Amino acid sequence: MSRYLRPRMSGVPVFFTVALAQRRSWLLVDQVGALREAVQVTRAERPFGIEAWVVLPDHLHCIWRMPEGDCDYGVRWGAIKARFSRAVRGSVGWNPTLRSSSKVAKGDAGVWQRRFWEHYLRDKADFAAHMRYCWFNPVKHGLVERPEDWPYSSFHRDMAAGRVDWASCLGAP
Repeated sequence: MSRYLRPRMSGVPVFFTVALAQRRSWLLVDQVGALREAVQVTRAERPFGIEAWVVLPDHLHCIWRMPEGDCDYGVRWGAIKARFSRAVRGSVGWNPTLRSSSKVAKGDAGVWQRRFWEHYLRDKADFAAHMRYCWFNPVKHGLVERPEDWPYSSFHRDMAAGRVDWASCLGAP
């Protein structure tokens, strides 16, 4: 069996994509309160900074900044996924019959895809590109016409704090 090795760098911003097992589900936005609670409790136990976050119906994107000397984001994602899964078990949109036999054998709730995608951001331009990606992803998916119209995004926090640079947004994906 192959073993997946992740890079080990702390203090560096990391972009993540995390998806539900059942694509085309609306579970994440329908249960966004449970997701927020899972993130809040996990951050209280194992702190990390949130540079950007956008929740779409069946996946999410975010940029975290790990504390110096700590690069164990896998444990944090495991905790967030487990807390959310326990909170939504039995809710509308969760279909346990879609679990594979390997997930059943491992006791997996079948809510999330098993892995996540991460990318260490190399420089300011890479950071800005991924920030724009988070902001514009609801537009890309046809959910809204403008980033500010999507309620489940850190775009609103960033705009209120004056961190939205509209000139840099012109090159949006």
